[in-house]
Amino acid sequence: MLSAFIVFVHLYVIFWNIGIRVGPNIVLPLGFGLLFFYSGILRENAKRNWFIGIRTPWTLSSERVWEKTHKVGGRLFKACGIISIVGLLFPSHAIYFILIPVMFAAAFLIVFSYLEYQKEIRQLNKGVSKS
Repeated sequence: MLSAFIVFVHLYVIFWNIGIRVGPNIVLPLGFGLLFFYSGILRENAKRNWFIGIRTPWTLSSERVWEKTHKVGGRLFKACGIISIVGLLFPSHAIYFILIPVMFAAAFLIVFSYLEYQKEIRQLNKGVSKS
């Protein structure tokens, strides 16, 4: 999908240079929206690894935290994709429809993974103290 996005941007530049001019606030929200939506699909299905996904120290330390974070991350990135496409309706503010949701999603997922890890540690400590 990333390769398709890069080809999409490359074709946009070529068309612009041959005189077919469509504003970037019309073209880029669609491209980014599709990229974010597909990224959400990939996040929901990613298994724990060191190369792709939401790789915080907490997701890499716990399978449960990885799964929960990626399930939430998948939904958030799909929503970011839809919001980016909605930016087509507001061309003068389209960049905000792309950047703000993704920045929020990234920051939220870092905090979410930390809180889930802390919750897991508390549950493990309760289990140890009971036995």
